[in-house]
Amino acid sequence: MCGIVGYIGKKQAAPILLDGLSKLEYRGYDSAGLCIFSKGGFEIAKTKGRLAVLRELTQEGATLPGTMGIGHTRWATHGAPSFENSHPLLSCHGKISLVHNGIIENYLALKEELLAQGRDFSSDTDTEVVANLIESCYEQEGDFLKAVQCAVKRLEGSYALGILCLDCPDMMIGVKKDSPLIFGYGIGENFIASDVPAILKHTRKVVYLNDGDLVAFTAERVRFFDAAGAEIEKTPEHITWELSAAEKGGYPHFMMKEIHEQPKALRATINPRIRNGRIVLDDIDLTPDYLRTVHRIYIVACGSAYYVGYLGKYILEKTCRIPTEPVLASEFRYAAPVLDEHTLVIIISQSGETADTLAALREAKAQGARTLAIVNVVGSAISKAAHDVIYTWAGPEIAVATTKAYSTQLAVIDLLALYVSEALGTLPKTEYDALCASLLTLPDVMERLLTEDYMQRICNYAGQFSKHHDVFFIGRNLDSATCLEGSLKLKEIAYVHAEAYAAGELKHGPISLIEHNTLVIAVATVPELFEKTMSNVKEVKARGANVLALTTEDMAEEITKTADEYLLVPRVHPLLQPSLNVVPLQAFAYYAALARGCDVDKPRNLAKSVTVE
Repeated sequence: MCGIVGYIGKKQAAPILLDGLSKLEYRGYDSAGLCIFSKGGFEIAKTKGRLAVLRELTQEGATLPGTMGIGHTRWATHGAPSFENSHPLLSCHGKISLVHNGIIENYLALKEELLAQGRDFSSDTDTEVVANLIESCYEQEGDFLKAVQCAVKRLEGSYALGILCLDCPDMMIGVKKDSPLIFGYGIGENFIASDVPAILKHTRKVVYLNDGDLVAFTAERVRFFDAAGAEIEKTPEHITWELSAAEKGGYPHFMMKEIHEQPKALRATINPRIRNGRIVLDDIDLTPDYLRTVHRIYIVACGSAYYVGYLGKYILEKTCRIPTEPVLASEFRYAAPVLDEHTLVIIISQSGETADTLAALREAKAQGARTLAIVNVVGSAISKAAHDVIYTWAGPEIAVATTKAYSTQLAVIDLLALYVSEALGTLPKTEYDALCASLLTLPDVMERLLTEDYMQRICNYAGQFSKHHDVFFIGRNLDSATCLEGSLKLKEIAYVHAEAYAAGELKHGPISLIEHNTLVIAVATVPELFEKTMSNVKEVKARGANVLALTTEDMAEEITKTADEYLLVPRVHPLLQPSLNVVPLQAFAYYAALARGCDVDKPRNLAKSVTVE
């Protein structure tokens, strides 16, 4: 979950590294640090806390001369956030400096071995063990590259490493396993980074390293090696993202910018895949013959992507008539899932690097299931490991709390449902045509929710209810699934205890928690279940709750009869309604977080990409 960046060139390295880290701080912000090769030695500056502290400490990098260096922003795993545990970390004899993203599972055994060699440790991290292990290998091999190759063979767990050696003032090494790392080609300069935005200002020519890959490079030369140590060729990819996509563009926070980018992201994801009124998924090879053999679908994901899977169950079962089960990726391997060649496992991940999700994918493949990935990042580990992949064209998403990635993932589920239903003949043509037409207009309809007046109304409600410490979300059917995401958003960025329940389940326990002034957010957009949901609203109001309802514009008159306050969304096809419903819930969480004085883009204890288990 940490962010790493490295630079070799002719320019001063520190300002470039600091700028790169600013694009990676969403990956962790417990500490930040730099190591610059300067005047024949390592100059290290690091600090507990956010990158801004490091910027001030180094006067925006001015105090660190030198044209080669590595940088790190940390999400703490081994060792509390502190100066001592901050990266970069040095080996005990000062020969090796490195930054690390991942978890070394066998670090305690390695540490005991290194202690027996007389090596000292100054931190509680697994990373310092790696630095000392490489140094030990270097003292034996006398060669930087061979030392790294020797050391990583002994590491168990996940890692992306940026490594410097005191005796090699013009060379840097990067190596990865189960944590993301890219190499960027420049002109007279080269880069490594955890993610594209860190180096997008300087290059669009990148290589996504595979597990086991090692890159050794200078400012002018680059060599790639596989896990066996053989030199290999790698084909660069061209990044099409605009630099502005990784900037705030006048918005106060990335989250609000990304909320407003959802219509554009939906158009990019949907429009090229609907041609002449039909769904066309060129990237996958799910033939009608194969689909007729599928007896069960699992949707495996974490966090918000899991809630997309929850909606996917309703959508796929309704349209395709195949039993579908959403499963948390962190539990999938341990639940003894029943998998075989008749099982399709859909893997959803924004980054394509989520550790639990990647592990679940590998387990599914090992048991003979076919795997289909829905990811946003081309070249990511999950996209490479799955049998088939459908990309969401959301562009970079910087805010920790997902918005446009969620919306595009849900759009892909809609596209996939239509694709499979046509292959199987499970959906009447009129219904198929109606859904296709509605999908194409969905971005335009969503833009109606992003007006200044509509957002201001949500802001007013969020301010009104921001002091509530407990919030309950209720809904039925698809609305119930949307409530899960709304609840998560409020927890993530506003630090409000929020729970989501199927409205019909209130009387089976949760209603005991309702008391005077408890806030209940009721989502009621499923037409045939509107009255039942209103009955549940009346139950909580009878016990003193304040109710903020979300319903469709055609139910405006009805909702005023029951709810205290309400928000309206346009009516669209029932299966697409969740795509609209989530927008005001995203905005409500955003404004509630502002009212409570929270850091919207960088909520405490969280990171954007969870690359550790």
